Amino acid sequence: MRAAPVGQTAPVSAVVWTAVVSLVAWCWLLLGQGFFWRTDVRLPPRRDPGQWPSVCIVVPARDEAAVLPASLPSLLAQDYPGRAEVFLVDDGSSDGTGELARELSRRHGGLPLTVGSPGEPPAGWTGKLWAVRHGIDLARAREPAYLLLTDADIAHAPDSLRELVAAARTGGFDVVSQMARLRVESLWERLVVPAFVYFFAQLYPFRRIGRKGSRTAAAAGGCVLLRADMAERARIPDAIRHAVIDDVALARAVKGAGGHVWLGLAERVDSVRPYPRLRDLWRMVSRSAYAQLRHNPLLLFGTVAGLALVYLVPPAAVLTGAVNGSAATAVTGAAAWAVMAGTYVPMLRYYGQPLWLAPLLPFTAFLYLLMTVDSAMQHYRGRGAAWKGRTYARPDAVPDEG
Repeated sequence: MRAAPVGQTAPVSAVVWTAVVSLVAWCWLLLGQGFFWRTDVRLPPRRDPGQWPSVCIVVPARDEAAVLPASLPSLLAQDYPGRAEVFLVDDGSSDGTGELARELSRRHGGLPLTVGSPGEPPAGWTGKLWAVRHGIDLARAREPAYLLLTDADIAHAPDSLRELVAAARTGGFDVVSQMARLRVESLWERLVVPAFVYFFAQLYPFRRIGRKGSRTAAAAGGCVLLRADMAERARIPDAIRHAVIDDVALARAVKGAGGHVWLGLAERVDSVRPYPRLRDLWRMVSRSAYAQLRHNPLLLFGTVAGLALVYLVPPAAVLTGAVNGSAATAVTGAAAWAVMAGTYVPMLRYYGQPLWLAPLLPFTAFLYLLMTVDSAMQHYRGRGAAWKGRTYARPDAVPDEG
């Protein structure tokens, strides 16, 4: 009769120790991962330059007629003291994106607009980067000092461009990038979108990115101000032509060329693209999640195990401790869960969301785990990354020509 409790001790102890490891991991994330959870990394100190440099704004667009009326006028209306021009590259749209852009320019006026079309991308190029290359080629005739690479769904405040340029000039940055505030209106957007930015910051702590000598490199593709001479030195976009996650690849190329990169959260740069349903958000994440892991099965396994240990073990330990009557298990799991939720609160506040969403982060993390696995499954089915009706070849099928 005494053997039963002894037999139960080993599994309970294993759960306790797993919960302890999760709690230790959260303590390290809280203090040792560049304070990734803080949301106060905004545009750095800046002052107006004596002479405003010229800027060309490059907007790759494929089937963006639904969002252009809410985004393009904000670019045309930029209050910029220097010379600026917009180049929208219609990447084989079937919904009249290019003509709509011209109509919006005629209706709203503002900065000059040029609409170009690059044709189908050649082998080895993702469509967006091929469009960016075409836009940069068009812009070179104007000999700009800076290029603003921004997506077709991004709306900018009237002073956005001047603030970006002032920050770049004052801080000596080759890249100044802002992570646009994504739309958060539907239930699924509330659950998934703030966590998307939270996880991104966990992988690429913003404070480390802006530190000279740091190897951490990332940018947010919706808003990237890039020095034109650095674009040539880093061979952008040619050097990253096959990248699905082009913003991170761009930042790495710039840092590899000795450049200085800054990334932070935006205050008045917003995405107007809706993701009302879970399948919309699922598609957004799964199309590039496995590419983020370099299509490496070991990294996939480590990521799944890490997500489970860090995000799923705490609530599981609380439940197990309550069922088995193990106070140590429940308390340790609850402590880890509390630290997790506490680090998520600043991001929820940034997005203006209720704080009761913080304890639901394990559920959202489980969704991201499934999205990542699904991304890998799509890869091994030979589908590659799909976006806007275009499927990109698997990296091992893409020739890497110098």
